[in-house]
Amino acid sequence: MTQIISVSCKLVVTPEYSQEIDETLERFAQGCNYALKVARRDNIRSANPLQKATYHDIRAMTGLKANHTCQAVRRVSTALKGQKQVHTFRPTSLSLDVRTFSLKQRDWTVGITLLVGRRWFKLSLGSYQYGLLKGQEPTSAVLVKRKNGDYYIQIQVEIPTQPKGKTPKVIGVDLGRRDVAHTSTGKNWDGGVVQRTRAKYFRVRRSIQRRRTRASRRLLRRLSGKERRFQKNINHTISSQLVKLAKTLNHALALEDLTGIRQRTKVRRTQRREHHGWAFYQLRQFLTYKCNIAGVPLFLVNPAYTSKTCSRCHHIGSRQSKDFKCGHCGLHVDADWNGAVNISTLGATLARPEIPGMSCLLQGQLPLVCAA
Repeated sequence: MTQIISVSCKLVVTPEYSQEIDETLERFAQGCNYALKVARRDNIRSANPLQKATYHDIRAMTGLKANHTCQAVRRVSTALKGQKQVHTFRPTSLSLDVRTFSLKQRDWTVGITLLVGRRWFKLSLGSYQYGLLKGQEPTSAVLVKRKNGDYYIQIQVEIPTQPKGKTPKVIGVDLGRRDVAHTSTGKNWDGGVVQRTRAKYFRVRRSIQRRRTRASRRLLRRLSGKERRFQKNINHTISSQLVKLAKTLNHALALEDLTGIRQRTKVRRTQRREHHGWAFYQLRQFLTYKCNIAGVPLFLVNPAYTSKTCSRCHHIGSRQSKDFKCGHCGLHVDADWNGAVNISTLGATLARPEIPGMSCLLQGQLPLVCAA
């Protein structure tokens, strides 16, 4: 088994080559926008029909190479299938395949096919990139131009994953906004810093947008992406620590499957921004690929009643903010920890389905196994 990851490497680009790259990026974006226009007009989403409808027009209009044209069509098709709204494509990236990209490890250079032909660029690598790229034969990459004008190439490589062992021990992880993550072992990551930081960015953006000047628009462009990068760094840190904890204890991880939670739940008007800005799915994606690399099993459980069920007697209790109270056995604990323990129990049931994981006592009867 292998896991595909992207290795971001900086390119050493001279001024004369930067103009050639910018021209190629501009033509590639034009091809993507034309394909997007045709796809909307003719209601086409699949790559093959869209390529038949736009291939010759894109080549005649932009002068792109054949492989660049095919990559532009595939990018539009993928975007239409994966996103609800696609407005326009900007000249910031170029998709490359085995015919338009190559890597030489002898001198650590990459060959990229541009409008004028193949150009070779030196890579500026660190020890982390060296370790991932050494011995690899990548066949795809993405050329990216960042806002500061630097050029990077994101190389897709396959790395072997460790075999996942079968263990009955599972660490449950309760996800939330107040605590970004709370484990059944008692470790938690406070979400207060995240909420305060995102609220600060929201206030700053709102204040700048009210000015409606050219200077304010330039300032908004400078601030664009800072909040996203902050949240991404938080999720990377949490996911790495969770995988390291599970690997050290030789445990599996279990999460709630929160797909569609924004449509299923209703929140107060004052909480809508925090609710819709909750980046739980990104954290789940990071955990998925990091668990594959580390060989840690990851289970998704049904989130129904995990926060209201007593982790001791498995009866329905009462949750008020961070407090959980069970009227049956008298348990009074942190609500997020209680939910994490229930998730752990459900995850153990999925890890070892031959062993019943949850049961509750009915008055005067034998234990009743509850569905996981």
